[in-house]
Amino acid sequence: MKVLVLGGSGMVGSAVCRRLEDEPVDILAPSRRELDLLDENAVAAYFSAREPDHIYLAAAKVGGILANDTYPAEFLQQNLAIQNHVIHHSWKCGVKKLCFLGSSCIYPRLAPQPISEDSLLTGPLESTNQWYAIAKIAGIK
Repeated sequence: MKVLVLGGSGMVGSAVCRRLEDEPVDILAPSRRELDLLDENAVAAYFSAREPDHIYLAAAKVGGILANDTYPAEFLQQNLAIQNHVIHHSWKCGVKKLCFLGSSCIYPRLAPQPISEDSLLTGPLESTNQWYAIAKIAGIK
């Protein structure tokens, strides 16, 4: 079985890769230079050539509070593009399982603690990273 970990060099993606090391799977974890997820043709070609069985999508345009607040359109557009390309080509290539990793910022700013999945879309998001959160919510939905 081939498992593709997108964002495999990041904090969450690298933890997924470490966890998979003991499993009887071939792990594919291309760097951004090897696979530009913003390039739909590159995603299509990579998926077709490698035919992954399972995909973990941990890749995203990320940044701190200042970056999120300063470049809202870029965070929204690039994260939507990344997940749309991956979700669409996963479907087209017959991927058996896709694990789309979100973030706690998708929940309302004042969500009751501990956060329950039922809290999604029940209140306003944190304004400083709402565009990243909206992109993630769109991918989940």
